[in-house]
Amino acid sequence: MKLLFITGTRAEFGKLLPLADEAAINGHEITFLVTGMHMLSKYGLTKAEVLRSGHPVVEFMNQSDHDPMDLAIAKTIIGVSDIIREHSPDVVVYHGDRLEALATAIVCATNYIRSIHIEGGEVSGTIDELFRHCNTKLANLHMVSSQTARDRLIAMGEDPSRIAVIGSPELDLHAAPSGVSIDTVKKHYEIPYDEYGIVSFHPVTSERKTIGIEADALFKGLLSTGYPFVVIRPNNDPGAEIINGIIDSLPTKNFRIIPSMRFSYFSELLKNASVFIGNSSAVVREGPFLGLTCINIGTRQHNRSNDEHLINIRNPTTKSIMSSVIDSWGKRRSMSCEFGVGNATKEFARLLKNTKFMTQELQKHYYEPSSND
Repeated sequence: MKLLFITGTRAEFGKLLPLADEAAINGHEITFLVTGMHMLSKYGLTKAEVLRSGHPVVEFMNQSDHDPMDLAIAKTIIGVSDIIREHSPDVVVYHGDRLEALATAIVCATNYIRSIHIEGGEVSGTIDELFRHCNTKLANLHMVSSQTARDRLIAMGEDPSRIAVIGSPELDLHAAPSGVSIDTVKKHYEIPYDEYGIVSFHPVTSERKTIGIEADALFKGLLSTGYPFVVIRPNNDPGAEIINGIIDSLPTKNFRIIPSMRFSYFSELLKNASVFIGNSSAVVREGPFLGLTCINIGTRQHNRSNDEHLINIRNPTTKSIMSSVIDSWGKRRSMSCEFGVGNATKEFARLLKNTKFMTQELQKHYYEPSSND
């Protein structure tokens, strides 16, 4: 089959790449449509990482730096529609809750093109969650990361026959050796610390008026610990400029600021970190999977994980951040398998061969959940 994968961000690409690699090994024709943050130099021009994958790539600039989200969605619909018509894929694969995925879901649904939504059925407490649920209703097929996510999709009226639990794909890569040493990572990104924490803090679109207060408390708390941190810049959602302004004021002695990282390098950095803090999905997924103590800040990942070892600080203050980091520094924890065990790629390839699963009718119907589900 001809599979078209849509990617707009560095994190999303880390989830889609292992699926694409496995599909290619199994004889499918793969193309990546690269857009969104990948195309913006201020976020590291991460399209370079997609190009390094070796798969054919189609590039599309879908937004300018200050485009409002609705305009970016409109531009993306137009561009994705043209590209899909040109390439005529058998299946379009998109992930999660970003605006690029929503635009793609709309194009596929209105043109009756078979689509697979990766990691539907999850909650995040922002407009991203609304986008994710919209993508669920528009998609033909679902590959989710957990039984909990499957249950949510059924509650939304999705037929269980269209849903498969495969786990979170990026865990497959994290479970394997990164292929680089931590010394190589530190040299490449000029990280001078023996020990370090990782920070990844993104805007919450529904809390733009208060996100600066949270960011200020977070970084003041981190500074108060005296520990060094590697800071990954936020994504380009509204409010990013506020967070970046605070990050730009941080002392370089304690904070190494990086726009983005290659996936394998980030994986190795995670495996050797002393703590991981922020509101990225990696704080509730990849970090716990690797046995890293993680501190989840604010509402962005609210209710996304049931992990009893995850430290949640709903309303961060300088004091709560400082004490949590000091208490957690360097402590390892048991591996969490809440979002999979590292075999998502094999399950993905198996499902592509499953004719019954892949050839279900394109017109969906509301499924009434029963007690047997």
